Amino acid sequence: MSTPVTTPTSTGADTKMTTANPITTSDESTKVNFADMIDTVYDAVVKSSEDKRNYRGLLLKNGLKVMLIQDATTEKASAAMDVHVGNMADPDTIPGMAHLCEHMLFLGTEKYPSENDYCQFLSEHAGGSNAFTGTEHTNYYFDVGYENIREALDKFSQFFKCPLFNADAMEREINAVTSENDKNLKSDSWRLFQLEKATSAPGHPFNRFGTGNKYTLQTKPEELGIDVREELLKFHNQYYSSNIMALCVIARESLDELVEMVCELFSPIVNKNLSIPVFDTHPHGPDQLKLIAKVVPVRDIRSLHLSFPLQDLSEYYKSNPGHYVAHLIGHEGPGSLLSELKSTGWVNALSGGHKEGAKGFMFFIIHMQLTEDGMGHIDEIIGHTFQYLNMMKEIGPQEWIYNECQHLNSMSFRFKDKERPRGYSSKVAALLHEFPIEETIEGPYLMCEFTPDLINMILNQLRPELIRVAVIAKEYESIADMKEEWYSTSYKLEKIPEQTIQMWTNVGRHERLFLPTANEFIPTDFQIYERDQNSTDFPILIRDTPLTRVWFKQDNKFFLPKASLQFEIKNPLAYMDPHHCNMSFMFLDLLKDSLNEYAYSAEIAGLDYTLHNTIYGIFLAIKGYSDKQRILLRKILDKMSNFEIDEKRFKILKQEYKRSISNFVAHQPHQHAVYYTAVLLSEHSWTKNELLAATDDMTTNELRAFIPRLLSNVHIESLVHGNVTKKQALEVSEDIETLFRTRCATKPLLPCQLIRHRQYELPDRSYYMYQCENSVHNTCGVEVYYQCGLQSTSNNMLLELISQIIDEPCFNTLRTIEQLGYLVFSGLRRSNSVQGMRVIIQSDKSATFVEQRIEVFIESMKKFIEDMSDEDFAKQVSALATRRLDKPKTLYGEANLQWSEILSRQYNFDRDNLEVACLKKITKKELLQFYNENLAIDAVRRRKLAVHVIPTHQLKGSEQNHAVTAEVVPENGTQLSPVLPEPTVIGDVAEFKSSLPLFPLVPPYISIKLNCSMSKL
Repeated sequence: MSTPVTTPTSTGADTKMTTANPITTSDESTKVNFADMIDTVYDAVVKSSEDKRNYRGLLLKNGLKVMLIQDATTEKASAAMDVHVGNMADPDTIPGMAHLCEHMLFLGTEKYPSENDYCQFLSEHAGGSNAFTGTEHTNYYFDVGYENIREALDKFSQFFKCPLFNADAMEREINAVTSENDKNLKSDSWRLFQLEKATSAPGHPFNRFGTGNKYTLQTKPEELGIDVREELLKFHNQYYSSNIMALCVIARESLDELVEMVCELFSPIVNKNLSIPVFDTHPHGPDQLKLIAKVVPVRDIRSLHLSFPLQDLSEYYKSNPGHYVAHLIGHEGPGSLLSELKSTGWVNALSGGHKEGAKGFMFFIIHMQLTEDGMGHIDEIIGHTFQYLNMMKEIGPQEWIYNECQHLNSMSFRFKDKERPRGYSSKVAALLHEFPIEETIEGPYLMCEFTPDLINMILNQLRPELIRVAVIAKEYESIADMKEEWYSTSYKLEKIPEQTIQMWTNVGRHERLFLPTANEFIPTDFQIYERDQNSTDFPILIRDTPLTRVWFKQDNKFFLPKASLQFEIKNPLAYMDPHHCNMSFMFLDLLKDSLNEYAYSAEIAGLDYTLHNTIYGIFLAIKGYSDKQRILLRKILDKMSNFEIDEKRFKILKQEYKRSISNFVAHQPHQHAVYYTAVLLSEHSWTKNELLAATDDMTTNELRAFIPRLLSNVHIESLVHGNVTKKQALEVSEDIETLFRTRCATKPLLPCQLIRHRQYELPDRSYYMYQCENSVHNTCGVEVYYQCGLQSTSNNMLLELISQIIDEPCFNTLRTIEQLGYLVFSGLRRSNSVQGMRVIIQSDKSATFVEQRIEVFIESMKKFIEDMSDEDFAKQVSALATRRLDKPKTLYGEANLQWSEILSRQYNFDRDNLEVACLKKITKKELLQFYNENLAIDAVRRRKLAVHVIPTHQLKGSEQNHAVTAEVVPENGTQLSPVLPEPTVIGDVAEFKSSLPLFPLVPPYISIKLNCSMSKL
């Protein structure tokens, strides 16, 4: 049975505005008529027909736009405020002012002066917060346990009414902004974005450095006699006006109750009647066009970036002409630009589309990942791009293609997945600035007016005389003669010769470039299958043979025509040694590459697949609309079982793989610390260097011989979850088993080949240290890991509760007060049944000092827990319970949660409920006992591993050029001085591992017998 696709429907008959109804408080003695605070009420907000939440828009009398969303089932409430001001409003003399303002708003208000009052409150009530500053917007958002939204909103609203901007906090926050900027100095994406701005028109607000650092926010202003705090107050007073703010609130309360809250708390924000600036002049004017920048990256990458100036298209949101153009230029099917450029061996990947700049201007961007050979054919690649554009112009806008895009957008809106409250509130608050209030939710999906003239207008802007080109490659190191001011990016900027512009102008058309055909993957059957009477809330085992094990869960929550299929195809050969690991990667990379043109149509029709190698073999997942999933699955498995290697693509992708491994050195130091911790504790783990050394052994002959061996002995475990029947799930399994047996002569693995890897067990009272060098970054990365033994229901909850309690104090102490670095994280590490507490920091101070401060903090937590009142302890237990019982918001989130139980072989599908029941019985005495046994410096079972990733200049002692920041503990920092034992330094990793025993694996929660029956242990 099939149902026709329909356009999104509204909950109301129309979207007209209404005047505010009188809403008053219930207490007659303090009656407030909230209608006096409201200009307009929007009760007919357009939403998806599948969206069960209730919406109401408001325009308050002070000009504040509001979207209220009632979700009667949410475990977390959330709110976000988007202020339509960003770093393009920074004073010329203080770059980074908007960003500093964002940081400072978290650090106390007149009503709540304590610096960490807001963050502490959220942490104690299962919540968290964040913010970001862009060119035109500053976005603040939080979530909290649903019962606490009123108090959280009160604290949040003070940001916009009466922030303190304490002078003593400002210098510390300038350091935090500097640390954040330092983190990005070696990031190619940040460097290229700043270079794009730096080479735009001088004096244009887009030209500025937006992040800020100590020089722009302190040193230079002091030299100019500028009081930064006074300027900060002026900035907030000038730009934080209610009429350029937009608020979104998501909560369980009724819409009327939310109206009361918002009116009371946010109506007092002052309306300064600001106008949002419109930038009529494009930052890429005539002098900034027909330029080519040859840029030296940090990582070994090769890419081509084409940019064209565009006018602001936001007023045309109902027709969305930019989407049509982007859809075709970025298409990856037969006849596409990417298809042709891949066939030449010059390009591996391509993306294109319009990119927002600011109100008044946009850009159209085409980005390509180049091959080594492609570096010698830049002009030809750009020529092919203009040939594709010429084809589009000559054929003209096609209504059937527009209708197909419209159909896909409508389908996406109708069946859109529910989003987590914090991310959704942040997004909706920003969208309130972009669309009329009643169309805010639907706006990004609209394509309801085919306008060929607007499509042609965009195409007319994509011509050679308006181009800007950037080529990014290490090859330009020898010729780069310029440096960007803030990131020190080396580059060479040249005018593109007129003869080249003329050549591109006259390229004509290419015979192998043509428009795509109709998309056969667009689903037509949206039937929701009737639920089996015997279905359960958790996955059940429906097939267990020596070759396959199939878990099945029919959706009983989301009722969307979607499903998730996940498969682990296990063979120990895939990770036997670095060479076999490399070949596993290459096989699947080539397979995905060969499927790209076919699978792209499925992808844009809402059907995605994931395929990659793992330490156990192959992981394959398909998610999206259930209608045509089996067609895609059969194609992937058919190609996998009958794969032919393309010699040309093998050579190209092998080089890409080698470069990707080599580029690991440029990853952030804290990521290196996490990586080395995993290497040291894992039973089997090949290092990046070992993998790189083995790449030269890969040949097409070796790979051709390897593939049938990889597929000849496997065990396939799968989860079929969603809008699928048990019969269909069994058919999928039978299809796979039949294909492997007939095509690959596959035999099952032996039982001993199914055993999962284990973790090394550190001895009691041990303290190991591993040090390694990072030659790219000037900051260190530190991970301190306290191994706490095997997972169990009680141990899991004790460790998670300690993690919950120390999370906010850790951030406040080590980042805000002691200023160790922008990146400060505390939490759990779990792997192969073993768990522990870890603290990760990236800092410009020495790794030894950072580790000492971590230890001081951990030691201080003993008294912190001892001094907690019963009420505060109960708050932390409640907050953790709320976090754990916060259910996945999407079908895929739920499927991934259950898949993690299958991958771990623990099969505890009701873990959250079981563990929260245990959590609620934990006493403070039990928690302190766990701390004293595992985390205290003198703990009997303390097992500590510290990993230091040290920048080259610190290892070599050359601190005259890169001085380590003064290692002084602030007066308000923790002053304990615990006596630390001497570490055992790990020199030889293999020797270290050989001296340690392995933990056993935790027995599964359910026992799986050969006859497929299950019994609880």
